[in-house]
Amino acid sequence: MREDRMPRLMLSDDQYERIAPLLPGKATDPGRTAADNRLFVEAVLWMARTGSPWRDLPPDFGPWNSVYKRFARWSRAQVWHTVFAGLAGDADFEEVFIDSTIVRAHQHAAGAPQKKAIRRSAARGAD
Repeated sequence: MREDRMPRLMLSDDQYERIAPLLPGKATDPGRTAADNRLFVEAVLWMARTGSPWRDLPPDFGPWNSVYKRFARWSRAQVWHTVFAGLAGDADFEEVFIDSTIVRAHQHAAGAPQKKAIRRSAARGAD
């Protein structure tokens, strides 16, 4: 990454510290130690935020093809699933609000006549 320009980062230090133990490539893991997991995760978040094609990844994050290959490897190894599952356990739903501006009923959900259940007569059952 060039020193004269810093990309806009999405993760704060404490957010990254929460997911860092879940990521492969730590010094304690077998195999190669990851070059910079934080920059890679920031690149993936940039892609998710912008919806851009991989080729439009800013060069500050590294070569787009290398980032894509690493993303695909982590996807196959279910690293993202592990991270999401780890974060879901820490979810704080204290400030979750659901109201009619968020949840919409289907157009056919209201006003339709209710189906009547056919009930058998008790007298018929006695025969």
